[in-house]
Amino acid sequence: MQSSRVFARRSFLGCLAVGGVAPHVITSAALGADGRTPASERITLGSIGLGGQGTRDMQSLRGHGDVQVVALCDVDGGSRNYERGWYRGLAPARESTERHYAAQRRAGTYKGCDTYSDFRDLLARDDIDAVNVGTPDHWHGLIVAAAARAGKDIYCQKPLSLTIEDGKAMVAAVHRTDRVFQCGSQRRASSQCRHACELVRSGRIGKLHTVRVGLPGGHSNPGYTMGEERMPVPKGFDYDLWLGPAPWAPYTHKRCHWTFRWIRDYSAGQLTDWGAHFIDMAHWGMGADYTGPVEVMGKGTFPDKGALWDTAVAFHIECTYADGVKMIITSGGGGVRWEGEHGSVDLGGRTNPASIGQAPIGPDEVHLYASPNVYTNFVQCVKTRRITAAPVEVAHRSISVAHLGHISMTLGRKLRWNPEKEELVNDPAATRLLGREKREPWQF
Repeated sequence: MQSSRVFARRSFLGCLAVGGVAPHVITSAALGADGRTPASERITLGSIGLGGQGTRDMQSLRGHGDVQVVALCDVDGGSRNYERGWYRGLAPARESTERHYAAQRRAGTYKGCDTYSDFRDLLARDDIDAVNVGTPDHWHGLIVAAAARAGKDIYCQKPLSLTIEDGKAMVAAVHRTDRVFQCGSQRRASSQCRHACELVRSGRIGKLHTVRVGLPGGHSNPGYTMGEERMPVPKGFDYDLWLGPAPWAPYTHKRCHWTFRWIRDYSAGQLTDWGAHFIDMAHWGMGADYTGPVEVMGKGTFPDKGALWDTAVAFHIECTYADGVKMIITSGGGGVRWEGEHGSVDLGGRTNPASIGQAPIGPDEVHLYASPNVYTNFVQCVKTRRITAAPVEVAHRSISVAHLGHISMTLGRKLRWNPEKEELVNDPAATRLLGREKREPWQF
C-alpha cells in the first residue's frame, strides 16, 4: 500500500524558490497534462554526494516522471577534483537540475532546487520522501542510518559499507524504520546476469563446488607518503566534513574525491569497489544472499608503510561455505564463474558445455527477481512498498565477504566466521577489526 507520507505535501513542487516557497499559478503541466506525473503525486528526492556516480544516480532518478529533485547536498561547492577531472559538486548539479526542469516548463526557467553542504540540513526537511547517497564509502553508514531515522527511503551506492559493523547498523536502521532501500548493484537488474544465476540455481551444472570471482587489480601508487604534498583546502570545500568519522589527515586533492578509494581510511580499494558487484553476483548464483562463509583465508600485497594510497594492489582470498562450496577471489581479472560437477557457467552467459544454456529456464526451475533497472525498481518500490532487487541485508552480506577477506589479509591468517551470528569465532584481535573508531562527534 502507498505510504501515507509519500505524495502528501506536493502542491508547491516545481515552484520552490531558493530558501522559501514563492506564490505561483498551478499550470497544466503541474497537473499532468503533458503526460508527466502530476507534481502532487511525485516522489520528492534529495541527493547527497554529487561526484561522478552520485551525479549519475541523481540524473537517472531525476529522469523518472514520478520523481522531483528538490534538494542537493555536497561538501564541495563545485570543483574539477572529482573523477577524471570532471566538474562536479553542488554548482554543476544544481545548474543541470534547473536546466532539466526548465526545459519542461513553458516559461523555460526554473529556480527550485535547494543546496546544502551538510546532509543533516537536507534530512531535516519533512517534504523529502527519498534520498540517494553517493558519498565516499566511509560516510555511507552514518548517512543511511540518519536518513532511515528521518523517515526517508534510500538509494545508496555500492559498496554498501566501510566495515561489517557499519553494515549491521545500516541493516538494523532500515529494518527498524521500515524504509525502502536499494543498493546500486546494477547487475541485479541485468537479464544476462540473472539468467546465468538461474542456470546455476536450477542445477544445470550439477552440484556446485567452486565459484571464481575475478576483480580488477589495484592502483599505481603515486610515489609519495602520507603528509607530503600538503595543499591549502580549496575555497568552497568543507574538508573537515568530508573527513567526517574518518581520522584527521592533511588535505591533498589526491586524498579526496575519486581517489579516496585507494586509501584504507575510506575504502578497501578494488576488493570492495568491484567486489560489491561480483561477490554479490556470486552469492546470487549460489543462493547465499542471506548468509556467508564459515572460513576465510586471504593474502594480499600492500604498498610500503606510509604510502598515501595504501589499499591492496594484489590479493588472493579463499572462502569456504557451510555446504562445502569454495569462493576464490583474485585480483587481475573481472567476472564470475560457477563450476559444478557437470560443467560451468560464467556471468556473461557462456556455458561449458554449451548444452547447459541452450534450453530456456522452465516453469519448474528457479526464476529470480526480475527488474528493468535499479532506478526504476527503486521508484516502483517506493510507491508500492515492495522489497527492492538489492535490499540492504543482501548488499551487507555480499560486501561482508570482502571485508572479511581484507581483515584476513591484514592479519595474515585464516578467520573462522559464524554467518548466523555474524561473529568471528574465538578471535578477539580480528573482532576489533570488524568496525572502526569514529572521530567525534560522528557516531550511530
